[in-house]
Amino acid sequence: MTGLVVCVAVLAAASVFGLMQRRRSGRMKVRQGEAALGAAKLGEELGERATLVQFSSAFCAPCRATRRVLGEVAEMVPGVAHVEIDAEDRLDLVRELGVLKTPTVFVLDSAGHIVRRASGQPRKADVIAALGEAV
Repeated sequence: MTGLVVCVAVLAAASVFGLMQRRRSGRMKVRQGEAALGAAKLGEELGERATLVQFSSAFCAPCRATRRVLGEVAEMVPGVAHVEIDAEDRLDLVRELGVLKTPTVFVLDSAGHIVRRASGQPRKADVIAALGEAV
């Protein structure tokens, strides 16, 4: 009987944890005190108004959807660039920025300062709202 109670408790705790992680995934969060990312660090030019930086990996299905969403947003908003970085090729930046999973998206202002960050696939509306703060 005790084993059944423990099993149910562990399953309940795991379910709650999974639901919390799922809910937080893709949310744009404000980040304070992170270093600016310039063209030299990224290996590509920044947008004149803002830049969407995406860290991806080769076999990541949400990365493909995120690429599409960020590309659409960059086309809609003048002066916004979309830069995609392969996390495996740029482990230096992954470590420096604390990227723990792909996709991870950073919204940069025109100077390259990080305005927002999302781990997981962000919603298009959230990206547009974050851009509003950057431009």
